[in-house]
Amino acid sequence: MHARFVRGAVRSAAVSAAVTGTLTWAPAANAQPIEPTPSASSAPAETPAPDTGSIAITKKDPAEDLLPGAAFLLLDSAGQEAGQGKTGVQGELTFPDLAPGVYRLKELASGSPLHEVVADQDVIVTPGATTRLTITDPFKAAKVLLKAKDDKTGKLLPGATVNIGTGDKTLLTLTTGVKGTASGELPVSSRKTELWLKQIKAPAGYDLYKPSKTFTAGPGAPVTVTVTNAKTATSPKPDPSDKPTRKPTGAPSVPGDKPSSSRTGGAEPSATGTSTPDTDSSPITAAVPAGDTTPKAPAGSLAHTGADATPWVAGGAGLLVAAGVVTLVVVRRRTSAEPDDNSKTS
Repeated sequence: MHARFVRGAVRSAAVSAAVTGTLTWAPAANAQPIEPTPSASSAPAETPAPDTGSIAITKKDPAEDLLPGAAFLLLDSAGQEAGQGKTGVQGELTFPDLAPGVYRLKELASGSPLHEVVADQDVIVTPGATTRLTITDPFKAAKVLLKAKDDKTGKLLPGATVNIGTGDKTLLTLTTGVKGTASGELPVSSRKTELWLKQIKAPAGYDLYKPSKTFTAGPGAPVTVTVTNAKTATSPKPDPSDKPTRKPTGAPSVPGDKPSSSRTGGAEPSATGTSTPDTDSSPITAAVPAGDTTPKAPAGSLAHTGADATPWVAGGAGLLVAAGVVTLVVVRRRTSAEPDDNSKTS
């Protein structure tokens, strides 16, 4: 009967296993626990992050003065913002905990009305190191106004060219326009920069302004410089309308002409070749212009004295008298011969 009971218990267990589909075996008391095998779906362990770096900025100007308040923006290689900030009272700014790589540094503002910002620049960050930068902001350029003037009237003159510089270096060249002025931006290296000005070309009709002029200019400040030019001296030209005011005392004589004379006596020739007797027997005198007692010298000769002219006057008068006498005799003879001829014909 005992055996029959055992066989029934085994049959019941088999039916139960067939229904559930699972057969569980209890381990023996002396069995070793089995080491669990790692699951294929478990995540791998995280790798440690690489060492980071940093960027340290010191901000100055050309005069070595520190500049607080300068604003900067830092971008990574993808163009994303990696940091931003402003320099402190010592002109310093630090960007910490940066992954190694290349960054773009942009200055947004200089923090000073006298200074310009610098151009963008690339910065390399290395692991475990600090990249230090000294950035110098230049001064703003001075605004120069040039004027060229007439030294007498103050009139503005075009066409004046000057060089402006410091030391032995020329920084700017300006030429005045039609309004007599010129303007430009002059780079300066300090808050008060000593500069010189020299004119290299004068306006048309004016002498060159030879002295070298000095002046002071500051960053971003306007300054006016003036040069004065004197007109070029010219010799006066003769006026064509100017004529000698002294008139000659007598008409010049023609070469070969004999001195003329007027007679107060003698015979005057007529158109028929005869002459009429003159009853005035006053002596013949040479005609002399009124108010002028100086005898005229023949043209082409040097001036003569009155004694040289006397023989000529006397000879001319004698010839005229002789010609008159001959003419008178001939006329009288013809007149006396005419009655005899008439009587013969009658």
